[in-house]
This record gives sequence, structure tokens and C-alpha cells, in this order.
Amino acid sequence: MSQLRERKPNGQLASPAATPKEKRAHPMEFGGPLGAAGVSFGLPILCYIFAFVCNDVSGCPAPSLLHPSTLSLDQLKKEVGWQGFSSLLNVQTVGWTLAYYLFSLVLNAVLPAQEIHGVQLRSGGKLKYRFNAFSSAMVTMAIAAVGTLIYGAEFPLWSFIWTNYIPILTTNILISYILATFVYVRSFSVKRGNSENRELAVGGHSGNMLYDWFIGRELNPRITLPLLGEIDIKSWMELRPGMLAWILFDLAFIARQYANFGKITVSILIVTFAQAFYVFDALYMEPAILTTMDITTDGFGIMLAFGDLVWVPFTYSLQARYLAIHPKELSYMEIAAILAVQGAGYYIFRGANNEKNRFRSNPEDPKVKHLKYMETSAGSKLLISGWWGTARHINYLGDWFMSWAYVLPTGIAGYVILHSSPAPDSDGKSPADGSFIGGQPVKTEIVPGEAKGWGMLVTYFFMIYFAILLIHREMRDEEKCKAKYGKDWDEYCKKVPYRIVPGLY
Repeated sequence: MSQLRERKPNGQLASPAATPKEKRAHPMEFGGPLGAAGVSFGLPILCYIFAFVCNDVSGCPAPSLLHPSTLSLDQLKKEVGWQGFSSLLNVQTVGWTLAYYLFSLVLNAVLPAQEIHGVQLRSGGKLKYRFNAFSSAMVTMAIAAVGTLIYGAEFPLWSFIWTNYIPILTTNILISYILATFVYVRSFSVKRGNSENRELAVGGHSGNMLYDWFIGRELNPRITLPLLGEIDIKSWMELRPGMLAWILFDLAFIARQYANFGKITVSILIVTFAQAFYVFDALYMEPAILTTMDITTDGFGIMLAFGDLVWVPFTYSLQARYLAIHPKELSYMEIAAILAVQGAGYYIFRGANNEKNRFRSNPEDPKVKHLKYMETSAGSKLLISGWWGTARHINYLGDWFMSWAYVLPTGIAGYVILHSSPAPDSDGKSPADGSFIGGQPVKTEIVPGEAKGWGMLVTYFFMIYFAILLIHREMRDEEKCKAKYGKDWDEYCKKVPYRIVPGLY
């Protein structure tokens, strides 16, 4: 039910299981085929734009973009470090990226795991899930920590990520496309009444190939791999490679900042800590994904494949990448304000979800026994007091507040990178700082310049996008709850009139 749900860091929300009326008309979402095409092929381009426009060659954004009337494509290519299409992908990056995925699969297979049954499917059965994402992440982070202790900021993993950032992006885009196509084609082998509890997503078999490929045709696609056992593709992709890569990217950017400037700023530490706390909290609470909309309702298509493997790690880590190049210094007041916003957001988010989990698992728990609720004709209990009595999606508000801690440390973002020849030393030799252009040593200086403020289009994108995402998700969920509860939902909305922000929305 709508007020009894958990949201994952990539915007996934809990939702009731789909109605058993499989043959009922299910409206297309996201604008239908046209919207599906826009998201599927437009968002990868946006990821490239972010990667090139905010760079360590000329600035953030590239200076030419600030003067559109005199914009030259050749000059822009130089400013963004464009080296041709061949630079978008290389064999080494593909190999190491696939090795990363294989390593995660091996950890999933060999580490102790918690086995839990999911919610009941429309066909009546329940799927068993194997969860050990948190311990897998701890092993991965321990290896990275040992490597960093030995090699410092030049640990090969961190250097590889920084040097091959664009090829890694391309590789994961291709993996998401291939994976979505594989599960789409394989979904046509789903037969009614099969013993494997395979079934199609309610909204994933519209008959339009593009839309179904996007939204996901099969609900819970699974595959059995030699020596690695059965893998639930959707639940594994939700919290494994992409989510952990998000934090690995942040750490690589910290290493790059130290390599560039010989220091690590509080600003990049706040961003990384806030995001790591968010991710590891989700990994620790891994079983909570079993009641999310992604698991119970949505099929697995390019929407989730791209979101899990590309959108999350590459767009959510933009702030740390920015700070690796422009080490923003924060005052004590700025630090206190950012931490206060982060703390308030987490207090709302975790408090609301803990209340929900306690009420769902044991309504007689002393901590939730006093809460008021209304019963529906479907047999569900909808909370009308406590956190969930203030707004029907109060956890989204806390979620959004937490996103502020990701962007505020970048300040009034924007910088220009200046290159100049240094004056000779007293002995007549030119001091080299490790940077060369045309074989001559140059001095690199990073200043706000006229770019100040324009970089916020990149570093503050997440906060704006996340607000839109939460509102859109809330609207999707409201429609599903209305369809499930009917008049009971109307009555519930009268008792809890606000959607996300008490007294406002």
C-alpha cells in the first residue's frame, strides 16, 4: 500500500502487487513508445554531455559554450578533450568491466547469504531470493582499501577509472542494451502455468516492441550460470554492480583530487560520505527491495537496466568528479548547514520507513501500536497517523532533503582551467609541475572566472532531477493505489490530504 513502502537510492519505490486481473487494459507510461525512445536513446547522450562538458581540459562548462554566437565545433572539440569516436571504447575497458561483473557474481555465489521468499506472484507462487549484497560490498571495499594503503592515490583501480571514464561509460551502456534485449527475446518463452513461476509484467506486453523492450516484458527474469547458480537478473542488478560502482567512482575521484592537489577537501568527503551512507544503508537493507515497485510490478527492460548500470553510477557521482578537479573549500558554517540538512533528511526518511516496517511486520509492536489506521475492503490497513499521517509519501521528502547534501558542497559551481608557461627559476630552468603541452612545461590554474554559476547546471542537476523523479513516481503509485482500493483510496486521501510536503503538496 502506498504509505507502507521503502525507496531505494535510484528512485525505486515499494508498491502493492499488481491486480490479478491480467487481461485488463494497462495504460502505457512515460509517454508511450515516443517517450520510451526518448529515454532509451536520449539519456545515454545526456550522460556523454555531462562527461565531456564538465572536464579537466578547459573547465566546467567548456568555455566555448558560454559564447554560443561564436561557438566553433573544432574549438569545442579541443576544449572537451574529444579524440574521436575510437576513444569512446577500448578492449581493455570492456575486459575489466566484465571482470568486475564476474567478480560480483562470484561473491554472490560463495559468500554466506540470507534466503528470503518474495511477495506472492499473480500466478500464486513465490520466488526465493539470495541476499548478500552488503557482505559482497564489504569484501570489495576491503580489497580497494588494501590497494590504496599500498599504492596510495595511484592505486591502479583509481587510476584506471579516471583514465578510462568515458570507455567505462560506453561499456556499461552497451551492457544495458544487450541485457535488455536478451531478457526481451527470452520473455517470449514464458508459458502460462510454468513450474519456474515465470510471468509477464502487467504493463510489459502491450504489443509495441519498443515500449515493451523499454518497460520490461518479463517480470522476474532469471538465468542459471555454470558454477554460479541461479541469478535473478532484476534483483541482482538493482543493488550490485551499479550501486557499488557509484561509490567506487567517488573514491576514485577523491584519489584524483589528492593526486592533483596533494590534499582532500571536506567538500568531497561530505559528498562521498553522504552517498556511501545512502548506498550501504540500502545494501544492508537489501530484503526491502522485495516490496518495491521494481520487483513486484515493473518488468526488467532498458528502463531498469540502463538506470541500474549507467544512470545511477555515472550521473549520481557528478559532484565528486567535479570536486576532483575543482577542490571547493567550505567554511565551518557551510559544513554545519549541509550536515544539518543531511541529518534532517535521514531522520525523516529512516524514521518513516522504520515505522512502516514495524507496522507491517508486527502491528502490536509498542513503538507502533498506538498508530491509527483505516481498513480497506481489500483487507489492507492504511496508516493515518504518525509519519504516514502527515503525508502519503512523507519518506520522499526526507529522501529529497538528503539529495541536497550531494550538491551543496559544490557551491556556486563553475570553473575555467588556465594554462600558462611558468617563469624560469633562478638557475634559468623552467619549473615543471607535471603538466606539458607541446613538450613544454605549463602551469595549470583553476579559477571560477566567467564560468562561475554555469557549472551548477551539471552539479545541481541531481537535486532537480530527483525532485521530478519523486513526483513522477508518486503520481504513478497514486494511480495504482486508486485502481486497487477504489473508493477506500478516496476516503484515505481525505484523511491524509497531502502527498509529499505536509501543508504544501
